[in-house]
Amino acid sequence: MIRFSSLLDLQQVPHSGYHWSGSNHRFFEGWYFRITLPKCQQSFAFMYSIEDPLGDSPYSGGAAQILAPNDAYLCRTFPDVCQFWAWKEQLGLGHCRRSHPGNGDRANDKPVGHLSAQQFHQMVCEGYQVSDRGHQGHLQEPNGNSARWNYRIQPVYRWGNPWGLQQSTAGWLSFLPIFEPGWQILMAHGLATGWIEWNGTRYSLQNAPLYAEKNWGGSFPQKWFWIQCNAFDAMPDLTVTAVGGRRQVLWQMESVGMVGIHHQGKFYEFVPWNATVKWDVMPWGLWKMWAESDRYRVEVIGSTSREPALVRVPTQDGLVFACRDTTRGDLQVKLWEKASDRLLLNAHSSLAGLETGGSWDGVWRSS
Repeated sequence: MIRFSSLLDLQQVPHSGYHWSGSNHRFFEGWYFRITLPKCQQSFAFMYSIEDPLGDSPYSGGAAQILAPNDAYLCRTFPDVCQFWAWKEQLGLGHCRRSHPGNGDRANDKPVGHLSAQQFHQMVCEGYQVSDRGHQGHLQEPNGNSARWNYRIQPVYRWGNPWGLQQSTAGWLSFLPIFEPGWQILMAHGLATGWIEWNGTRYSLQNAPLYAEKNWGGSFPQKWFWIQCNAFDAMPDLTVTAVGGRRQVLWQMESVGMVGIHHQGKFYEFVPWNATVKWDVMPWGLWKMWAESDRYRVEVIGSTSREPALVRVPTQDGLVFACRDTTRGDLQVKLWEKASDRLLLNAHSSLAGLETGGSWDGVWRSS
């Protein structure tokens, strides 16, 4: 008999690998990893990016950001693109400053690549490394926050039916270079075990809920919103991701939205090619989405009275504060079976990730 986790080990999420082709065109790739700590009602969100990896533009370089408990924020840049590495065929990346620069030869320009935990500790004075099996790093602001972390990852849900081939979040057309940017959920739900230290305070992780996604391309959306939670009250198996964005498709712009739910081994997907998706989202404070497929309908409502935390994102003008976030939003999710009008799911959380980004001029209602 094949164990559930063993089957997942054999599956690969589309777009897990690094997308840069080596060209000198404007390019970024970004990764997002979130750990939720239900007991203390907090989260850690790790955000990594690389821009213009050839190293020949004013925006070339990498960055690592952390949104920590109580919306504390840390950001470190890594200007040396030569010290960034990423795997082409699967999830794996890192960026660092070395503690032992060597004798100045060009061989030292090569990135260190993926290291054991002990090697990382010995060779890297500051940086990170991450795969779908583990995440380790150390960041230190010159006169401020510091963070260290090392935890193992056990995937539970990636993206799609857990017993079948994993799906591209944006559908099969995402394999063609016509969408800007591309977007992929790498792990809708996982479990993290290890530790995170923030300014000297250690948080122990024992099967803490984990989420991961990425995006890539030559431009960021004009505007977008995002809803994510995999730490619901009394429903540890439930994970919900919902998003809307105005993005470039070839020579024109389009607005597109989706809702994805994994629960008790089932995947409920509401996307433009199989469902009607609508939304009513304020620039900050209230997120409302409705979607309906041939078999199910869903309602997702997020809200917060908290002031947003500002986060940097890649843009045509480099890495700038263009994103508003909270990891302690309220979220209500209801799912019905249409034929019987039976309520399949009624879930709440006060640990939802809620986000709006880009340029807004009022409430955004889908048409």
